[in-house]
Amino acid sequence: MTAWSSFSGDEVAALTQGSSFFTEPGERVCPGCGERRLRAYFTAPENARRPTLVSYVWCGGCDKFVGTRARHPEGLIFSDPLATLTTAERRELERSLTGFLAHLDKLWDSGALPQTFTA
Repeated sequence: MTAWSSFSGDEVAALTQGSSFFTEPGERVCPGCGERRLRAYFTAPENARRPTLVSYVWCGGCDKFVGTRARHPEGLIFSDPLATLTTAERRELERSLTGFLAHLDKLWDSGALPQTFTA
């Protein structure tokens, strides 16, 4: 089982540099290990009180990740391969970070991710 750890503050700052995942969705070079294994997944929880965008950014090379919540940019529409899951299925999948990120990796490897974005 993978033991995930958090990106350092400097690594998180490095993640915000360069082009946005919205304009160039694809694997990136990880600021932690230098491998091109950095991936991202975005979701908009339906039960949020205000428009919220949740992002997961992780590296399959060094097993670091960061998750954030932010205001959902107005007009941003994106594909979500997990949208077909029921609330219970989604909750079960997200119960384990390790399992959730492994599932997202499988979606990348199968071509269901990266997501597509339109504004």
